[in-house]
Amino acid sequence: MGTQGVQVDLLQFVADTIFFCEPSYHNVLVVKVILRLFELVSGLRVNFHKSVLGSVRISQLDIRVFSKCLNCRQMELPFKYLGMIISSNPRRFEFWNSIVDKIKSRLSRWRGKMLSMAGRIRLIKSVISALPLF
Repeated sequence: MGTQGVQVDLLQFVADTIFFCEPSYHNVLVVKVILRLFELVSGLRVNFHKSVLGSVRISQLDIRVFSKCLNCRQMELPFKYLGMIISSNPRRFEFWNSIVDKIKSRLSRWRGKMLSMAGRIRLIKSVISALPLF
């Protein structure tokens, strides 16, 4: 991107866009320019007050400076994304408690006593596959 050839990778999902780049003030300005150009080309506006800036292994001072440049909030762990709580370590048992509780609550609504074992397995699979939609 640009005359200096800054590499910017991005991931888009529905109405969310995630940019991946090296942590430098120059790259933050490039991302801001990309978003402003998107506004000009599409006619849509990016709401920076709803936007958040997340980081991995970057000092809090840099994050504060970058978020002020973009006029957005800083992302703090844990946060909720697509109904799931995202925290620091998915290998910990506590990370999965909210998901297991959701599955239990969805399954408890059904009266599965009359279902065969295959029916119960199918019910569990359908509940688990539908969780990201909620």
